[in-house]
Amino acid sequence: MNDSTTSPEQTAEGEEETQAGTDQLGDAGKQAIDRMKQERNEERKARRTLEVKLAEYEKAEQAKADADKTEAEKRQAAEQRAEQAELRALRLEVAAEKGLTPTQAKRLVGATREELEADADEIREAFPTAPAAPERKAPKPDPSQGARGGKPLSGAEAGRAEAQKRFGTKPTVT
Repeated sequence: MNDSTTSPEQTAEGEEETQAGTDQLGDAGKQAIDRMKQERNEERKARRTLEVKLAEYEKAEQAKADADKTEAEKRQAAEQRAEQAELRALRLEVAAEKGLTPTQAKRLVGATREELEADADEIREAFPTAPAAPERKAPKPDPSQGARGGKPLSGAEAGRAEAQKRFGTKPTVT
């Protein structure tokens, strides 16, 4: 049988020698050589088939490893997001308890409640919060201003009303 490490040139030379030698062989020798060629071709086909199957298997194994790796990465990313959300909630909780403004709350540093509380105390000492501005109340309306409802006064009536308002007496007609 032929070794798979032989080059095409060696195979071609070997076949030429075989053909030259087959002229000297009898029918049995020629049949033996034909069987060897047929077996060699069958072995090559089997080797190619096995190489294809091996490549498919390696590809499937790589895909499976990638899928497992992807699942692990997804799990790790989800755990990291959950941890960040818990820390953010804890930071806001501590800030609310310590009376920090939202801007000050963003600056809290620490991984545990105790660290966050200590940092919140330091922030309050360094940057005290401004006193809350008193609530502004709208002024009370002045009832003497503006329209009073009812029908508008005519010229003479408006003059009498103005005189009464200014002088407090009713004008008399003589």
